[in-house]
Amino acid sequence: MSGSDGASDTDDAVLYEATDSGVAILTFNRPDRLNAWGPDIAAGFYAGIDRAEADPAIRVIVLTGRGRGFCAGAYLGAPGGAAQVAESMDRAGQTNLADLVGERPPHFVTTLRKPVIAAVNGACVGIGLTQALMCDVRFAAAGAKFGAVFSRRGLIAEFGISWILPRLTSMGVTLDLLLSGRTFLAEEAAELGLVKEVVAADDLMKRALEYAEDMAANCSPASMAVIKRQVYGDTTRDVVDANDRSEVLVHEAMSRPDVIEGITSFLEKRPPRFPSLSSTDA
Repeated sequence: MSGSDGASDTDDAVLYEATDSGVAILTFNRPDRLNAWGPDIAAGFYAGIDRAEADPAIRVIVLTGRGRGFCAGAYLGAPGGAAQVAESMDRAGQTNLADLVGERPPHFVTTLRKPVIAAVNGACVGIGLTQALMCDVRFAAAGAKFGAVFSRRGLIAEFGISWILPRLTSMGVTLDLLLSGRTFLAEEAAELGLVKEVVAADDLMKRALEYAEDMAANCSPASMAVIKRQVYGDTTRDVVDANDRSEVLVHEAMSRPDVIEGITSFLEKRPPRFPSLSSTDA
């Protein structure tokens, strides 16, 4: 793995690494607070995502956390600060949410051209859960704890989680998880369809990278970008509109070199050599 621009600096709230196989790894780096979300992580996350999106060499993004947590919700301050909660909440109610959680909502990840894979290494709670669910594919370490704890903090279903949860599971599961705010483990998350695979903690990154590197090596970046746009965009269309739109996109795809390369490499029984996305490709 290689990194630059201070990517290995442990003071960075989000570490950035790029593999030779075309995968960018973003790691939340506040393990002392279980990577609880704050302005520092938000800024580092956006910077890392933008860097990966703009780099033609990067084809897939993997997101994980350092230490025992993936992201344990919003950073509420040190345990000894309970006496100041009322004052802090009063200030928060008069503050732009962007100042608290960052300039972009979690669902911006769904608008990226490149696939984003979450490797959930530990506690995945609150806004951390929302961020993970907005990723395209999720792997989790055995025993990792999940929770949509908003109702237990007097809050509501924040930042689009009420939109993504029923699309990944069902209305019944969504109401169970959001209304109860209960903790559930990675194994149940997989049963509910929130996680693709549960693996031993020591094997998590190996498995996530194996999956990501296979995509980077064998899938057309242009195809993945369009498919991702189709899947999220079609959630607001009926089947007739989705079909009509796909016919337009098929004609557009035929003019790209990816189709010829995909078919030729298959017939020649060799790995494909798909062109990369440039920083200006839509």
